[in-house]
Amino acid sequence: MNAPAPITVPTSIEETLALLTDGNYVADRALATTLYLSLTLNRPLFLEGEAGVGKTEIAKVLGATLGRDLVRLQCYEGLDISSAVYEWNYAAQMVEIRLAEAEGETDRDKLTADIFSEKFLIERPLLQALKPRPGGAPVLLIDELDRTDEPFEAYLLELLADFQVTIPEFGTIRAAEPPIVIITSNRTREIHDALKRRCYYHWIDYPDAARELEILGIKVPGADKRLSEQIVGFVQKLRKSDLFKLPGIAETIDWASALTQLDKLTLDPNSVNDTLGVLLKYQDDIAKIQGSEAKRLLDEVNAEIAAAGA
Repeated sequence: MNAPAPITVPTSIEETLALLTDGNYVADRALATTLYLSLTLNRPLFLEGEAGVGKTEIAKVLGATLGRDLVRLQCYEGLDISSAVYEWNYAAQMVEIRLAEAEGETDRDKLTADIFSEKFLIERPLLQALKPRPGGAPVLLIDELDRTDEPFEAYLLELLADFQVTIPEFGTIRAAEPPIVIITSNRTREIHDALKRRCYYHWIDYPDAARELEILGIKVPGADKRLSEQIVGFVQKLRKSDLFKLPGIAETIDWASALTQLDKLTLDPNSVNDTLGVLLKYQDDIAKIQGSEAKRLLDEVNAEIAAAGA
């Protein structure tokens, strides 16, 4: 059976918006414009923003809507080439050397060529993303790049500039078709300008109330309309508070799902206090909001909803 033809990339900003909508992603025109340019001009897209605002989700949506494989490199401190790009299967190489010795193989050049061939090469995400695939080039997600060290950033420059990887014992591997590259950062540290220059850049901010309500309607369709309005209003006010970690859209969705699971149709002070651990992830933040502060914020939200409906 022949593999299905890959879905072509959007040919306009409107098509890009429609593509994201098909993947249940609510985007503004500025994001759709930057993504459209990235897709059509084969430039990596560098997304920065607070945790939980939907940066990673864009790569997942692109993979699903374009029918492409998603190759994800989750970054962390100490990430090195052997974990991100490739390593040699040393155990299998040693077995090959022992077999060659047992057979009396004396041609060292031939043996070296054999043990440093593709069958002993273990491909990690960055190398996997350069390999051709029946459905088209994959979506390569380099997630939370700010967690890595600067030397790893420097290594990425060759990949992002020429879509190739050089392996000293093997040679240079180039992508026949460049992957769709999405890089995310929570901005826990600054990424070097040399890497940013190779990308198109977009900052994803917290959504305004209208867009957040639209997102909830898509992600938690079972939530009561009034409950969703209260949730969004409460979260929007929380983001103006002095908290250690402000809730992202991911936390808003989780909170709406939890309250719906508890059969809540409206927010009340008790339900807020009982479920704040779904929305806030630090005890100091929870302690600051629980009780009288939660009631005050909820009263303000209810008053604004009532005024809007009057």
